[in-house]
Amino acid sequence: MRILLVEDEPDAAQLLAKGLRRHSYAVDLAANGEEALYHIGINTYDLVILDVMLPLKDGFTICRELRASGSSVPVLMLTARDAVEDRIAGLDTGADDYLVKPFDFHELLARVRALLRRGPALSPQKLQIADLIIDTQSRSVARGGKNISLTTKEYALLEYLVRRSGAVVTRAEIAEHVWDENYDPFSNSIEVYVQRLRRKVDEGRKVRLIHTRRGSGYVLTAEDQNGNA
Repeated sequence: MRILLVEDEPDAAQLLAKGLRRHSYAVDLAANGEEALYHIGINTYDLVILDVMLPLKDGFTICRELRASGSSVPVLMLTARDAVEDRIAGLDTGADDYLVKPFDFHELLARVRALLRRGPALSPQKLQIADLIIDTQSRSVARGGKNISLTTKEYALLEYLVRRSGAVVTRAEIAEHVWDENYDPFSNSIEVYVQRLRRKVDEGRKVRLIHTRRGSGYVLTAEDQNGNA
């Protein structure tokens, strides 16, 4: 899942980004309102974490412009302003949730998970395809009752494929949602990580879940793919 973090305090931004990346999220950073709108205009995000007090354009203005443009990306507002009127103002501009500083990082993670579960439709905490089970809260993966150890990026890629199960996912879509703005489109990172996942998830299994659609992308499904691998 790819997140845009809009925070003008460099230390706070780096600390939050580091924590989110450790929990398998791809994170882009913006330090002011105009930079945030630029990123949103050229990238696809699963969530925006938006500070209210920002240079150039504040969080309320950004959120208002986002909703006016038709964007439905979930927005979590962060602010040191804890007055009821401020919380109401944030929600009225289109924010989905509102967290007052200082906050516990684990509460932020819980709110992020909750917003990402909503998506177009509410998704469960545990995702299952055949005998593959992903717990999105603990970031744990098991198949056939046996735990699978994954790196942060392997987990992020697998969760994205499972959330899109049954649909062909292009390389560009994977780059947009699993990698951040530093991804090199000329690298073979996606292919490498898909192969790693195949070894860990499919190797030795009668039913393969991760399939390649040549010229199109990848699909995760337990259905027969007519020999396409």
